[in-house]
Amino acid sequence: MRLTPAHLRRYKDVALLLLKHGRGDLARHLRRGRDAFEPDDADEAEGAGENARTSGASPEELAADLEKLGPTFVKLGQILAGRPDLLPARHRAALARLQDKVAPFAVEEAEAILASELGARVSKTFARFEREPLAAASLGQVHRATLRDGREVVVKVQRPGIRRVIATDFEVLADVAALLDRHTRAGRLYRFTELVAQFRRTLRDELDYEREAGHMTRIGRSLEEFPRLHAPRPVPDFCSGLVLTMEHAPGRKITALSPLARIDLDGAGLADELLHAYLKQVLVDGLFHADPHPGNLFVTAENHLVLLDFGMVGRVAPRLREQLLRLLLAISEGRSEETAEILRQMGEGADEADTTALARAVGGIVARQPEADLRDHVVGRALLQIDHLARLHRLHPPPELSLLGKTLLQLDEVGRTLDPAFKPGEAIRRRLGEILAARVRDDLARGNFLGALLEAKNFAAGLPARLNRVMENLGRRDFVLTVKSPETDQLLAGMRKIANRISAGIVLAALIVGAALLMRVETAFRLWGYPGVAMLCFAAAAAGGAWLVIATFWSDSRDPARRPRD
Repeated sequence: MRLTPAHLRRYKDVALLLLKHGRGDLARHLRRGRDAFEPDDADEAEGAGENARTSGASPEELAADLEKLGPTFVKLGQILAGRPDLLPARHRAALARLQDKVAPFAVEEAEAILASELGARVSKTFARFEREPLAAASLGQVHRATLRDGREVVVKVQRPGIRRVIATDFEVLADVAALLDRHTRAGRLYRFTELVAQFRRTLRDELDYEREAGHMTRIGRSLEEFPRLHAPRPVPDFCSGLVLTMEHAPGRKITALSPLARIDLDGAGLADELLHAYLKQVLVDGLFHADPHPGNLFVTAENHLVLLDFGMVGRVAPRLREQLLRLLLAISEGRSEETAEILRQMGEGADEADTTALARAVGGIVARQPEADLRDHVVGRALLQIDHLARLHRLHPPPELSLLGKTLLQLDEVGRTLDPAFKPGEAIRRRLGEILAARVRDDLARGNFLGALLEAKNFAAGLPARLNRVMENLGRRDFVLTVKSPETDQLLAGMRKIANRISAGIVLAALIVGAALLMRVETAFRLWGYPGVAMLCFAAAAAGGAWLVIATFWSDSRDPARRPRD
């Protein structure tokens, strides 16, 4: 824990925030575990009533308090607005306003940053620069401008001093997350330390506008095969770490379309094309635009879609792409056992996880997918639910899964806006062949496929010789097959111990049965008034039984494998 004045003030702010909002609906939602997604969000939002207003601080107060704490917490609120596994519906609805309604900073500060980063005054760099911001976000704001060559552009300028503020905030959040992970059930379930680390990586990328320009270019190339989807092109000579200049893409937010404008809009086709493009980004390119909320999607005059804000992206390693492809297919086709097995392969702690119970738990979610429609938020919501259930069963999937779930949940909302009847699960199955073909082309272009072919050629060339040696060894009279296992000796010792105890038990049982039969034979030799031989057999059986019980408990108490672990 850091004790500088800036850190101490932030510790106090976060502590007050947790004390104020860490009770009531929000705390109950985090504690609910398995049922965190139930009841349905719509019912929860409509049926909360007076109890919801009086149990802890209101969701609107949470949004206002995050806004007061500054850009880091505003961005945190924006991300939480898309996480039904972490927040109830009413809180997410209140935080959604943070996506658009953020106060701008002074234009004089923006002009000073532009002059410092671009090496010239604004009046020299641009033919026209609008002093009134076009929009303001938690990390920066954008202004319309015209370059000297006549091109219409949008200039995004980073908020002054924000990097220093965010660095301090994350040091405080990391300490608080570690404390919650150690001392709360919600921390052990959600691993807040990992969430904070993921959030920090995301913001680090968003604060580097040169990196965002690269994302914009790369994703823009990925969208070239989709004629109705576009990404603005950056203007590299007017970009830096704090300034991003891109071509102006005029349009309207999809949520602002009038009923008349929707008549000419091919909503079903656009929703299908958008989902296909995202599947390609995730499963083929390994880089996807991770913040497709309705505020970041514009409809142009030609009824095309323009994607905006490429600061938040997700990266997917090649092996994880394969697993996500199989997972999405298993979910869309309603195969719960296969879904659980893929989760086991993806996650940490697979040895301790109960995959059988996990398969039963995800069965109710996955079984609905083939016939579900977009009103159920099937794709993104199902991924977040499955990620949540996996954690409940001591399996921790990679963070990319929850990021993809949040992204697809936002896409579900966009698809519902474009076409209420759109079925993303059906679209995923329909596009699967195209995605697989694209993956093969990508592997071929990268040389991976040729490498695999070369390895297959070498294997095939050496296969006949190996088979000949195997057949020759099988034909020899002295052929011996040896199987080695590190636990074989322990297994054999245990089996011998069991066999010895069974044999001793049989002998003792025989002595008792024999003694019982001899009790009916009258002999001159008697003990305590009973036939002597029968009594000797009983005595031997009693002594042997006592020895067997004592030896069993003594042996088991000394067995290291049966000792309790700390």
